[in-house]
Amino acid sequence: MTRFVSRMLAAIAITAQLAMAAHAQTTAPAEAGGGETQARATSGERHVVYLPQMLAELFGPGTGGAAPAQPAASGDAPSTDGNASGGGARPTVPPPTTAGAGANARPVAPQRAISGAFVPDEVLVTLDGDADVAAAVAAQFGLELRSARGSALLGRTVARFGIPDVRPVAFVLAQLEGDGRLSDRVPNHVFQLQQAAGVVNYAFERIALDAGAASGENVSVAVIDTALDEAHPALVDRVARVFDALPDMAVKDREHGTSISGLIAGDGPFRGMAPGVRLLHARAFEGGISSTNVLLAALDWAVGEGAQIVNMSFVGPENPLFSSACRNAMARGVVLVAAAGNNGRGAPFGYPAAYDGVIAVTATDVHDRVMGKANRGRYIDLSAPGVNVVAPIPGGMDVVTGTSFAAAIVSGAIANLIHAGEDAEPETLSQLLRRTAVDLGRPGRDDDFGDGLVNTRAAMEGRTAN
Repeated sequence: MTRFVSRMLAAIAITAQLAMAAHAQTTAPAEAGGGETQARATSGERHVVYLPQMLAELFGPGTGGAAPAQPAASGDAPSTDGNASGGGARPTVPPPTTAGAGANARPVAPQRAISGAFVPDEVLVTLDGDADVAAAVAAQFGLELRSARGSALLGRTVARFGIPDVRPVAFVLAQLEGDGRLSDRVPNHVFQLQQAAGVVNYAFERIALDAGAASGENVSVAVIDTALDEAHPALVDRVARVFDALPDMAVKDREHGTSISGLIAGDGPFRGMAPGVRLLHARAFEGGISSTNVLLAALDWAVGEGAQIVNMSFVGPENPLFSSACRNAMARGVVLVAAAGNNGRGAPFGYPAAYDGVIAVTATDVHDRVMGKANRGRYIDLSAPGVNVVAPIPGGMDVVTGTSFAAAIVSGAIANLIHAGEDAEPETLSQLLRRTAVDLGRPGRDDDFGDGLVNTRAAMEGRTAN
């Protein structure tokens, strides 16, 4: 009974935290002074995320009945056996009610405060061994091995351990600190999409990109997002490869991913910023939520598929594993573009946008005013249209608002620069875009607009736009 109550309280706490965040995003106005809404142009309906049900599916079972499968990446990574299924489901034989010596042992290091939302009964570790080593560590500490896979970007095995008892995540991380077989021990942080709820967008004009000449031909762009509607007229024959980092979870959400990929690579009835790109699409979100281990699998896949640009229109807390993966991707020459976040002035920095080298994009409107609910901070690099832009959604088009969409527009602009022959090295491209941006707000760089509004024409000509 104690275990049941504790797990219920933990689930209620994270659900309430994320629900408040989702409510704040879906109830704010969509103009420059408001936040991230996505109101359907025809019906006025708002996009609603059903967080409790989604969290139950994504993060694990309760204490009674059959256990739904946990999300785990598929692909070429090594799978686990024994106490961990390929999908990360709980073991068929339940763990003993009294944990072993590892579970009862006192931590060898002080417990550290954990920032940001995280899966309440899981931790992530990296190690140099295989799944058998991970299983041995899990058994020693009274944990469940839910998944283990090799990460090319991290150069190690990433294992996801479940906590089958009432130990807090911080307590388990402190226990694991003294095990020399492990390189990293981190929470499984939660990340959220940054959307609010014939067409040529005003975005083309605002970023000085000729809609008729936009191409990005043969440039590989990866999108990490929800699933997408490949049958949408704007995306038919536009998707080169797809990957599902949540193979054990039914696809219910295709809206955000369709909009992001459409803004980048759409053609036909809706022209994206770079309709000639080779589009790679990784599904890593369901119900607007993902987690660190799922995002790691998606980024590994994208880099392995030869992506030159990766669009990450989502935000979460800082996580050392995802930081290392992003840094190693950029070291391989991959340009990373991320949404700055939609939590307003004074909000914590949004990651991955705030990682060094990642191009952090905020959203502006048709009058070049910053979106009212956009994050602010010294990590903001560039501005791009993201308020009331038209984007494809399953079954049609919609008017959308958010830093998610601004990031997609910048990803498309970068694809055009690479196609035009610009140096594709990430830092070189970032410096070029910042140097040629149109200054907005206070003179010089500021925490609202970064270095200013992307100016594709000036970047191609290598001149300062101001």
